[in-house]
Amino acid sequence: MGNFLVGDIGATKTRLAIAEVVGTQVRILRETSYPSRDYATLEVLLSDFLGSKHAPDRAAFGIAGPVQGKVAQTTNLPWRIDANILQQQFGLMQCSLLNDLEAVAYGLPGLGLDDVQLLQQGAPDAVGNVAVIAAGTGLGEAALFWDGQRYQPFATEGGHASFSPADELDMKFLRHMQQKHQHVSWERVVSGMGLLNLHEFLCLHRQAAIPAWLVDEMRAGDAAAAIANAALSGRDEICLETLSWFVRLYGAEAGNLALKVMSRGGLYLAGGIAPKILPLLQTRAFLAAFHHKGRMQPLLEAMPVKVILDDRVALFGAALRAAQLTHEH
Repeated sequence: MGNFLVGDIGATKTRLAIAEVVGTQVRILRETSYPSRDYATLEVLLSDFLGSKHAPDRAAFGIAGPVQGKVAQTTNLPWRIDANILQQQFGLMQCSLLNDLEAVAYGLPGLGLDDVQLLQQGAPDAVGNVAVIAAGTGLGEAALFWDGQRYQPFATEGGHASFSPADELDMKFLRHMQQKHQHVSWERVVSGMGLLNLHEFLCLHRQAAIPAWLVDEMRAGDAAAAIANAALSGRDEICLETLSWFVRLYGAEAGNLALKVMSRGGLYLAGGIAPKILPLLQTRAFLAAFHHKGRMQPLLEAMPVKVILDDRVALFGAALRAAQLTHEH
């Protein structure tokens, strides 16, 4: 048992919290969310969050980007995070950095039954590796290796693997994207920015003008959320087509990840987008695309598929990892 300083550092927002860990249960005692782009460094946020209060002396941060030992570089944000510098500046005994999806993987034991929504039951005796995929600002992917006794989470940068089209419309979209980018990754398709890319292409392809009210909503706040809301409320045909296409592509890439890590133990959808578009994920389209792998279909049908509804799972994971490291030392 103990209190830990934890963070979930994303390109759009950074959440800092003080968390209490008892067994696999995590209680968030205090939490603040910051718009990441408004700050030059993580240190500024930590100073603000901690103020004059005494900080817990052990910390862990989930970071949207690759982590190498004690140093991390955020992918969609110009921050370089060094655990040694954080330890010195804030008087920490221990400070560990994790990839944000690795933090989600560590957080799975902290989830309750109400924190997940089942999309596919899978085989009753499902056991083995687990995959985690998260579309948000970018596309994160991680997995947990099952060694026969316990799970070992590990990070990947699978979201940056090359996008593969499945039909003629996908092909046209890929050609459209290749005019703008040297490398078209899955992150350019299955993410908030991906939703904008798909929508922009469909408007060109269907020769449809974006309605004025939608232009206003897209400018006013989160443009991807505006497209999703217009689709879910049925207000705009092209938005609905965009979101349905997005769901199919999300299913296709989830199936790719599931095959690559052989996630017999199940696949979890994390990230900010999935809970918001749950009604569409619950239609046949997502699972049909997930299963659509030729002879491997029965393997994919046997995997449980779940959506994580609690967006604090990366904070739980950072806290559980910090607690684990404390016990190990």
